[in-house]
Amino acid sequence: MPKALVIIPTYNEKENIENIIKAVFDLPIAFDVLIVDDNSPDGTAKIVECLQDQFKDRLFIEKRPGKNGLGTAYIHGFKWALAKDYEYIIEMDADFSHNPKDLTRLYDACANQGADMSIGSRYSQGVNVVNWPMKRVLLSYFASKYVRFITGIPLHDTTAGFVCYKRKVLETINLNKIKFVGYAFQIEMKFKAWKHGFNIKEVSVIFTDRTLGKSKMSGNIVTEAIFGVIKLRLKGLPK
Repeated sequence: MPKALVIIPTYNEKENIENIIKAVFDLPIAFDVLIVDDNSPDGTAKIVECLQDQFKDRLFIEKRPGKNGLGTAYIHGFKWALAKDYEYIIEMDADFSHNPKDLTRLYDACANQGADMSIGSRYSQGVNVVNWPMKRVLLSYFASKYVRFITGIPLHDTTAGFVCYKRKVLETINLNKIKFVGYAFQIEMKFKAWKHGFNIKEVSVIFTDRTLGKSKMSGNIVTEAIFGVIKLRLKGLPK
């Protein structure tokens, strides 16, 4: 099987990190896992390091000196994955809002169904979100509608953070030119992949809000997304 990597960015995820790692390794597909930790003061990185002997040559960690945004964490992971010759690279949250069992479906969409990029979509078949306050559901849902209206991108869930890429997508997109670091990062990556002509497939998933740890969502992240979409539309084709 071609090499497949799951990238999980972390900041203060001690309550979830061991369980999410073990859940990935329990799957029938032999995914490797890369944790990109932003100097979590709660000891997340130490927990990962203690698990590395148990999952030798399958569990890796990259420690960064500070909290620099989700987008930069993923770009760090993407570059690491490309240097290590992974063919499939998957983004996933650490807090079980993304069900690890759905990793196999995202992988299958790219490995066997012709997709270059597959998205774990909350909105391709109704609204599949559990345990979110209605205000947040509406914000997320209409944010995706807004992005679709402004950019023309033919996706229902443009802000999703559960994504599988074939390596050629990440090789084609100039990762050094990605501008956004928060919520808008996910939009920018999808927009550029679409503009490059890659085949993007939405895979319906159920998103469940975290039960342990604290959300990293902030007002600045949402603001970046709102105005970032307009900038993407004005710029048009990616470079």
